Amino acid sequence: MGSSFQDLEVWQRAKTLAVIACRLLQQSKSFALKNQIVRSAVSMPSNIVKGAERNSPKEFGLFVGYARGSLAELRTQWMIAAELGEISQSDSDKRLVEAEVISKMLYRLGQSQRSST
Repeated sequence: MGSSFQDLEVWQRAKTLAVIACRLLQQSKSFALKNQIVRSAVSMPSNIVKGAERNSPKEFGLFVGYARGSLAELRTQWMIAAELGEISQSDSDKRLVEAEVISKMLYRLGQSQRSST
């Protein structure tokens, strides 16, 4: 990788999305949904870090795939939270747009890691 995971724009954006998820749901009364959203949101940048700190592009690509899976879970949970009124539809829509961007970035990162093996 060459530099720190903190230099990866995809990690920065994933971390920001996780912080937003935690803040938006601070007042949520739905403990189970809140817990699941926070876990998915935090898992995403955490998996990027785990992969970046590995010694092989193949492993990095694997963990990027895990991050994409966590992001897919988060996207579904945002939709459910909006339908239940736990977050506004506007907040959900904004986050889903950002999640789509991050998903594409993760896909490209994963592809680049797999092609370097």
